[in-house]
Amino acid sequence: MSAAQPSATAPDDRQQPDRVSSPTAGAATCDQLTLWPVDTSASRDRRSTRAARLLTQSNRRLKDIGVWTWTLPAWAGRLPDGRTYNTCPSAGICRQVCYALHGAYLWPVVRGRHEANLRFVLDDLPGWQRAMTAELQTSRFAGRWVRIHDSGDFFSDDYLRAWTDVCRACPRVNFYCYTKEVDRFRRLVEPDPPANLHWVYSYGGVQDHSLNPGVDRVADVFPDEDAIDRAGWSSQRASDLLAVMGPPLVGMAANRIPVFLKRIAGRRFSTWQATDNEARAARRTASSRHPRTPS
Repeated sequence: MSAAQPSATAPDDRQQPDRVSSPTAGAATCDQLTLWPVDTSASRDRRSTRAARLLTQSNRRLKDIGVWTWTLPAWAGRLPDGRTYNTCPSAGICRQVCYALHGAYLWPVVRGRHEANLRFVLDDLPGWQRAMTAELQTSRFAGRWVRIHDSGDFFSDDYLRAWTDVCRACPRVNFYCYTKEVDRFRRLVEPDPPANLHWVYSYGGVQDHSLNPGVDRVADVFPDEDAIDRAGWSSQRASDLLAVMGPPLVGMAANRIPVFLKRIAGRRFSTWQATDNEARAARRTASSRHPRTPS
């Protein structure tokens, strides 16, 4: 989840969510929420709140290294029109300490921006793909890096396919992501990956058992930088791009939010998730041995 992290990563306390201009500001800017018509026959007469620019540099840590970001709301929720969603279907214990479910990410204007991104994808995926491709094909992004998902993950096959199509249509742009959608990537990306798409699988999800750190590039969240060093993993603190360009065992220090540190209790995500899996399996076994009797 918010891979992380997204649930997919655990950024330090300098990270900030997408900035959206105040509705009380004077002249509109390209990062403000604006109204665009949904270009589908089923909703031709509807209007949906969408950002005029899809990619932002409002994450301070990523902006410092020149990275642009695309963001969805983290994990599960309900859109204003009543639809429910889960953008991180393979999230596990990470959802208990997801930075994108805390603080400024929950401000209405910020959450509204992220939900507008999601609605665009859900309501008009081909239109979203065209808009994203057109934006990335401008000279501004030539040679640049784009992190797919500051929060959220590849929640469906169609959505992941749309992103791989975008990558292939924009060969001058470098893309990277953290993801817990291991099975989806095994099926749809690994057999024929776009040359400019780089990814790292992140621990803390329900598909952790499918990861092989001897083969896969993997990221794990540790209690602190010292714990990363003791484990012999490589920290990405100096640059988030080290997650995909550095050594394949990627360590990330946990966000310093006190309530999150208390929940982590000195564990790394991989061991916490394994313990959680064992506890769930034990409960299922006990339930099958002692089924409830009808009252």
